[in-house]
Amino acid sequence: MSFSIAELFTQHSQEKFELHENYLNNQMVRVLKTIGYDRTYTKALGQYLYDQQNTEYLDCLSGFGVFAVGRNHPTVVNALQETLTLELPNLVQMDVSLLSGLLAKKILATTPDNLDKMFFCNSGTEAVEAAIKFARYTTKREKIVFCEHGYHGLTMGSLSLIGEEVFREGFGPFLPGCSSVPFNDLAALEQALSNKDVAAFIVEPIQGKGVNLPDDNYLVGVQRLCKQYGTLFVADEVQTGIGRTGKFWAIDHWDVQPDMICMAKALSGGFVPVGGVAMTSKIMDTVFNRMDRAVVHGSTFSKNNMAMAAGLATLQVIEDESLVQNSALVGADIIRSINAMSSRYEFLKEARGKGLMVAIEFQAPKSLTLKAAWATLEAANKGLFCQMVTIPLFKDHHLLTQVAGHGMNVVKLLPPLNLTQKDRDWIVNSFDHAIADTHKVPGSIWSLGKNLAGHALKSKTGS
Repeated sequence: MSFSIAELFTQHSQEKFELHENYLNNQMVRVLKTIGYDRTYTKALGQYLYDQQNTEYLDCLSGFGVFAVGRNHPTVVNALQETLTLELPNLVQMDVSLLSGLLAKKILATTPDNLDKMFFCNSGTEAVEAAIKFARYTTKREKIVFCEHGYHGLTMGSLSLIGEEVFREGFGPFLPGCSSVPFNDLAALEQALSNKDVAAFIVEPIQGKGVNLPDDNYLVGVQRLCKQYGTLFVADEVQTGIGRTGKFWAIDHWDVQPDMICMAKALSGGFVPVGGVAMTSKIMDTVFNRMDRAVVHGSTFSKNNMAMAAGLATLQVIEDESLVQNSALVGADIIRSINAMSSRYEFLKEARGKGLMVAIEFQAPKSLTLKAAWATLEAANKGLFCQMVTIPLFKDHHLLTQVAGHGMNVVKLLPPLNLTQKDRDWIVNSFDHAIADTHKVPGSIWSLGKNLAGHALKSKTGS
């Protein structure tokens, strides 16, 4: 009997949640069922998902930024199919591969001029781990400084650089020599670097948790301070890079030149995990400084042909379809259109972001009825108001979104970069209706809020 993935899908299509409850993370299933996200998707094309009833959903998360070119893009599919059928030598360990050289050349053509070497790995967190090791070896220093509320991955080195306690709780002790400073605070950064004992400062140009934007002078100041105190400047562009913010790299908005750029997510085309670090020749040549150190850091699967082909095809699609420019135009239009609603809605604080990395933030209202309703939700669990918004966005408007981080009243959009005018209207109109419903107290959306508050209180008490 021949093996068939299609047959497996057909035979077991109704078992997805049961399998996860029995053999994987059953808490994730509980979350999905509680908030009504327990759909069985049967097809995915571009920016759209389709369930068993063939209902179309606009995916505004894109796998946390993985599907920059949309799902199942034919150019990427064809590249992978071709790679599979060519019988190419792959992962020949006492050799170097052609495709990784071509991908390195193509990526470095997009980076600042000071970066001219690439290291490939399998994920964003591996890219950050490499940056930590390379910075320590290059500077002969131990300390790494990161930002409060930052996110850099969940392996132990990366986790040591996360500024969100919810991810760190119970996993310590962490990598020694790591400390945080507030984001957007140059004075605090200078104090942290002033002893000239910090190997690297790692920062997301725009923080993913909350979509926090830097002041115009912040990253320019970061570059200056790092040079002044001999610290390497590492830009974590795992989420913000490769067109996400309306520039190829988010650092391009502020015209800075870090010593390393960490990347992953979108580079995969959504098929084969791939991460990387772009760096200066000085860093590469310091770490790999002798023939006996040629393999001092690497990864077995890191330059496999499928991953490299996915990266090459993805970059070609982004170029051919002008997706960086589309991200800038459509994202700015969405932000502008949602901000235009603020005079009508007390709960709406602002929309912000760059390109198609967008946050919609909510706030406590002033009128007494709305203020009391808000306070009830906040007392149960901070950030619950946003969950009350995302659920009807999904169930009623078929828009897949998420809360931007733990304990914050921010909804985050991270859609594919190929959104159309129809998609733009879909997003704006859906938010308009959902936010309008929150201002109807009492109303059906507040019945949902009451149920969410009840679940949150049960979780706190462990009942």
